[in-house]
Amino acid sequence: MKSVTLKDVARAAGVSYSTVSRALSGSPQIGRDTRERLLRLCDEMGYTKNYVARSMVMRRTELIGLVVPSIDNPFMAELAYHAEMSARARGYNIMLCNSGPDLRQEKTAVKLLAGRQVDGMLIVPQEHQSCAELQPYTEQVPTVFLSEDLRDAPLSCVTTDNAGGAYLAMEYLHSLGHREILYFGRRSSVTHQLRAQGYLRACRDMGLTPRIVDNAQSSSSVAGGYQLARELFEKPLDYTAVLASTDSNALGLLRAADERGLRIPEQLSLVGFDNISAAAMPRIDLTTVEQSKRDMALQAVEILLDKIERGTQGYVHQVLLPSLVKRGSCRPLTAAGAAADGRP
Repeated sequence: MKSVTLKDVARAAGVSYSTVSRALSGSPQIGRDTRERLLRLCDEMGYTKNYVARSMVMRRTELIGLVVPSIDNPFMAELAYHAEMSARARGYNIMLCNSGPDLRQEKTAVKLLAGRQVDGMLIVPQEHQSCAELQPYTEQVPTVFLSEDLRDAPLSCVTTDNAGGAYLAMEYLHSLGHREILYFGRRSSVTHQLRAQGYLRACRDMGLTPRIVDNAQSSSSVAGGYQLARELFEKPLDYTAVLASTDSNALGLLRAADERGLRIPEQLSLVGFDNISAAAMPRIDLTTVEQSKRDMALQAVEILLDKIERGTQGYVHQVLLPSLVKRGSCRPLTAAGAAADGRP
C-alpha cells in the first residue's frame, strides 16, 4: 500500500506541487475557490500530513504524552478529555498511556513517550515516590504532574487543596447537625493522606471523635468501595454521615447500602470527593467536593507549553481551590441544619 503524497494530489488536480502546498498552509497567494477544490481533492484521495517528516524539519512533534493510572477511573477519564481538548486548542495532540497499578509499567510508559520524542509529558503519578523513579526521563522531557501534591519536590504540578476540600465537606455535615461522621476510603497516596488530614483537622476543631475506615488499596474504585462498605455494614450503624475519599468509593458504598436496604440520606448522609459526571445522575444525586478537572488540565497544559515553546525553567506548584456541590445525599438532623442546607 502506498501513501498519497502532495505530488499525487498535484498531478490529479493538474497544478504544481507548490500550489497544493500553499493551499494547505493557507497562503493568501491561493484563491478561495482553488483552495477549497484542492482541500476537497485531498480528502477524496485520503491525503494525510507526514508528521514524521514535518517533525524532523521543525524539530518538534506537536505531541504531548499523557500518563494516567487507568482511563477506567471516571476522574482520570474526564481529566484526560479536558487535557486533550486544551492541547488540541493549542495545536498539539495527545498520546495517552495507562500505567495500571504496576510501577514498572508506569516507568515503561514514560520511557516509551520519551523514545517517541514527545514535546512534553503530563503525568498523573501512581504514588508520590514514583516521581523519583521517573526523574531520568522527566529531566529530558518537559513535564508537569497532575493531581498528586508535590509541594515538597522541585517538580511542576497542578493539584487541588485536598485537605481544604475535606474540611469543607466536614463543615457542611457539621452545619447539618451531624456529629458522628466516618471517613471512608484509601490513604495510600499523598493526595488521600491530605484528604484524611483535612478530616482529622475538622474533627479536632469541631470537637468530634475521628472514625476512619481505610481500604488500604493503591487505587480508588467502585468495586473497592463496595467491598469495604459490605464489611462496614455488617456492624451496627452508630454514625449518621460518611465522608468518602472519592466519588468512586462513594458509589461503591451506595451500591452496598442499596443491597442492605439502607436508605441514603434518610438513614445515612453521604459526601463524596471529585464530582465525577456520574455523581449528578438522578438516582445517585451525590453531594460532593468539586475539584475542577477542566481547570486542572487547562493550567497543566499552559504550564507545559510554557516549558516547550518558551523554554521556561524552574518549576510551578499550582493548587486549585475546591468547592462543595450540594445535592440530595445529605439530610439535616436539626432545624438549624435545614437552614444551613438551604433546602425547603
